Amino acid sequence: MTRSDNPVDLAFRFLGRRDRTVAEVRAHLAKKGVEEADVEAAVEELRDMGYLDDARYAHRFVEDRVNLDGWGSERIERKLVELGVEREHVSAALRGRDFGTELDAAVALLQRRWREPPANDREREKALGFLVRKGYDLEIAYDAVREHARA
Repeated sequence: MTRSDNPVDLAFRFLGRRDRTVAEVRAHLAKKGVEEADVEAAVEELRDMGYLDDARYAHRFVEDRVNLDGWGSERIERKLVELGVEREHVSAALRGRDFGTELDAAVALLQRRWREPPANDREREKALGFLVRKGYDLEIAYDAVREHARA
């Protein structure tokens, strides 16, 4: 194995682009043909050095998706689970976020998308679908559409 084929070096190059989950690093190394024992050793080494931390990844992901993309908690949860983050880390990251303001975030998202509140049922359905696709709970989406109409 050459220096460039070292599993830790391969993982560092993969991590150099952006933060990754443990599952993403494992999959990347396996795809590169690294033996399972070497994958686990590399993952442990990266964890020990602080380069791999799914709990930290989940917290950053939640903050970024809420603040930058306007995602709701359901969509965030689905994506983190899809990325291989353990449910305990997902729950902790979502609990750490104040989603009491999720309604306010949903209303703000609607106001950016539709300056004027939806005027008919078809437009209200489009606004509702927009929020649900963004990951907002259906009840919050309904409340946000109603709140936007009052504004």
